[in-house]
Amino acid sequence: MSVVAVFGAGSFGTTLAVHLAGIGHAVRLWGKDAAALAALEADRENRRFLPGIALPDGVKLTPKLVDAVAGAECHFYVVPSQAVREVAGQVRAIGGAAIPVCASKGLELGTGLRMSQVLGEALGDGAPVSFTGPSHAEEVAAGVPTSVVAACIDEDRAKAVQQLASTPRLRVYTNDDVAGCEMGGALKNVIAIAAGICDGLGFGDNTKGALLTRGLAEISRLGMALGGRRETFFGLTGMGDLIATAMSRHSRNRHVGERLGRGESLDQVLGGMFMVAEGVHTARVARELGQRHGIELPITEQVCAIALEGRGPRDALLALMTRDLKREA
Repeated sequence: MSVVAVFGAGSFGTTLAVHLAGIGHAVRLWGKDAAALAALEADRENRRFLPGIALPDGVKLTPKLVDAVAGAECHFYVVPSQAVREVAGQVRAIGGAAIPVCASKGLELGTGLRMSQVLGEALGDGAPVSFTGPSHAEEVAAGVPTSVVAACIDEDRAKAVQQLASTPRLRVYTNDDVAGCEMGGALKNVIAIAAGICDGLGFGDNTKGALLTRGLAEISRLGMALGGRRETFFGLTGMGDLIATAMSRHSRNRHVGERLGRGESLDQVLGGMFMVAEGVHTARVARELGQRHGIELPITEQVCAIALEGRGPRDALLALMTRDLKREA
């Protein structure tokens, strides 16, 4: 069994720590908030992010990043997307050899880079592993079966993470299309916001089915323009993750969309949340990437208009439904 460091003590970071320790790995869980970690240690439960799930004895909590890094064979980055570069830079300064694994989903503001690209730049490592797929923390922590992907250009690293994390309830596949896997994982959050807007407006299954189908087409167009393979977007990290995130009661991004659909402003929605909804940042970056590459992203554009510019949800829907008629593609 391995020594594993998990950076980020939110819902999915805690979930990965619980999962990996349950297999028998020695897990060091680091978080930026020392007070929250102290409470976690006292309760042996993350009552804020993952109530009802006990921390196994194999999870050691540490507020010092150097203690988490020392001797670990694998580093899981599970911090908010906009914090990946900062944390990775601190890890690089500490030193030590380990397989870097990125479980954060999103696109970096300013650069438009995928998370493994950010991680690679910050660490000076050419082959981080992306750990992604339909994996709501609440369900994975409870042992509800699912499948995810370890994506890397280095097959040996992908297989190492596959062996490290796989159980009968969490099946890990490998894939070398890192761009496709990460773009699917990032962009599905934008479409999930749109799905939530439909829920907030009181629309039905037909609307949701049409939205997800056209959303997947949108994800594929931009993802392929940025290096992904078409077939990847119909797999776990594309269609699978999109369905889970757009339909689930656990989804933060769908929740944000639902409240926007009910007429709340983005400030009102985010002001009442203590977890990060990555789709808001991703929508902004995706719109910029679409404009840069000449890719039409009508759903993304309307999500941005509603969330960032205050457009009414019904006006946005009308704009989508009255676009020029065309052949499905």
